[in-house]
Amino acid sequence: MKLTPKVILEGTRLTGKTDLAYALNEHPRLVGHRKYRYHSPLISAEWSAFSNEPWGRSLLTFAPEETDLAMETYETWVRLFELQRYYSWIVDRFHLSTMAYQATQGREFDFTWLEERLKPLNFAIVLCTRPEDTFEEARAERLKISANPKQYVSLEPYIEEQQQLRVLAAKSLLPVFEFDVTKHSPDDVADWLDENDLLTL
Repeated sequence: MKLTPKVILEGTRLTGKTDLAYALNEHPRLVGHRKYRYHSPLISAEWSAFSNEPWGRSLLTFAPEETDLAMETYETWVRLFELQRYYSWIVDRFHLSTMAYQATQGREFDFTWLEERLKPLNFAIVLCTRPEDTFEEARAERLKISANPKQYVSLEPYIEEQQQLRVLAAKSLLPVFEFDVTKHSPDDVADWLDENDLLTL
């Protein structure tokens, strides 16, 4: 049976989303046993593709005048998923993160239409979290390598966003697994996908 998992990783900063994305994208129980590495798709709504500057606007942080552009981008992604449904897709942040960020700007978005199209494709959400009292330690580690350390001055926005994402995930039409980065491993995601028949289509 061909493996075709489709996972959306959501979570605030410092929750290990990107590391998990890379691990899942090479996990033999998700993508099979490989004798060599190749470029299976790993995409992100966090790409700063809406402005010509580092850490610029993205599909998460688009400006009001870019709303049509953002919605067309989401439409394009979901159509691509539909056209290439018999493949694995790992997405590092997507619509829940968009809703969470845009809500901080006083703008509400309803992505029910998106989830209604993702659900038949067996998309699932893995919500990456960590206990609140571990954010400080995670920040200290990140500052050793961060190219943009000023974004970590305050941890409160991340703690608030984590709770906001939990609320949004609870309302999702898609299956959701909460991944505690301090105790779970990629194998736990593989187990959950397998138990819920989400590895194949």
